[in-house]
Amino acid sequence: MSAWLFVGSVFMIFFAYFGYPLSLKLMRPRHASVRKMSILPSVTFIIAAYNEEKRIRQKLEDTLALDYPGEKFQVIVASDGSTDGTADIVGEFEGRGVDFIQMAGRSGKEKAQKAALGHARGDIVIFSDVATALDPHGVRVIVANFADPSVGCVSSEDRLLTRDGKPCGEGAYVRYEMWVRRVESEVHSVVGLSGSFFAARKEVCRDFSGEMQSDFRMLLSAVEMGYRGVSDPKVLGYYKDIADPDKELERKVRTVVRGLTVFFESRRFLNPFRFGLFAYQLLGHKLCRWLVPFFLVIAFGANLVLALSSFFFCLLFVCQAVFYGIAAAEYVRKVPFAHSVLRIPGYFVTVNIAIALAWKLYWSGHRIVMWTSSER
Repeated sequence: MSAWLFVGSVFMIFFAYFGYPLSLKLMRPRHASVRKMSILPSVTFIIAAYNEEKRIRQKLEDTLALDYPGEKFQVIVASDGSTDGTADIVGEFEGRGVDFIQMAGRSGKEKAQKAALGHARGDIVIFSDVATALDPHGVRVIVANFADPSVGCVSSEDRLLTRDGKPCGEGAYVRYEMWVRRVESEVHSVVGLSGSFFAARKEVCRDFSGEMQSDFRMLLSAVEMGYRGVSDPKVLGYYKDIADPDKELERKVRTVVRGLTVFFESRRFLNPFRFGLFAYQLLGHKLCRWLVPFFLVIAFGANLVLALSSFFFCLLFVCQAVFYGIAAAEYVRKVPFAHSVLRIPGYFVTVNIAIALAWKLYWSGHRIVMWTSSER
């Protein structure tokens, strides 16, 4: 029994991270590529902000400098009840093509975005976080994807940097995630968007929820309308690593809780008779990944039992112990290992601890609508 538990758990862990994307690679692509064209639809660029006086000026200056015709480019800043100097700074830009919406009180990022959508004039809506930097041609490149009538929303690819602008320890995991999205785009649709920089047709935003994670739910809305979501490797969003590493676990827990909320509110998308391949993608990419912490615990426990009577399983148990030991050592030292390979155990364990904590919060009825953005 222990052997079956161990083998089954290891298989599910492997499938969640590698089997799922490899299975997509083996499928004959339904859409070989996105049919892009240089188009210039009207665009509304939405920035939700809460107490961003330190960064909002630079964000607006960079946004207004983006290469896109001014007469077709509307910028809206929605302040989620900011109590610092954010409103005063944004006010300086109102005569330069920036519309400002001040929420009466703090109600969450998504409600601020929803308020901004009520004033959006563009056929394409772009959402971007204050902390995310874009390439000068980023808007032109992202809207080119909408020349393909099958595309309902487009995600950027993330580029995570250290404080001095260099790739950071999390970079390997981010690159892996971006690779999975590329594979999904080649076969059918991505299952999630980069919340820091993504775009959607305005009609996809009609059912926008002010209570749930906008990037994940927006993708589901597009799929329900018969569209697909794609990730464009030429559309990049740059953001710096979190200034306080201790806040990273908190951010990951928050992200997963919000994802679980959308997932369980949207269980209908798991119906393959209605949503076909996307149902498999949602199961493989989201649910299987979120179940990995439980498979890790089962694999460790089963391996411990088997190690008592088998040299082979004893060796495997030692390998597991070394892996977790490296992760623990990095946590205790509070300093990332110099070699990127040694950082992988620490990041992997942190991710799965965050997922386990998120499950606990979700099943206890905890929901997250408001939070303070991490300092970067």
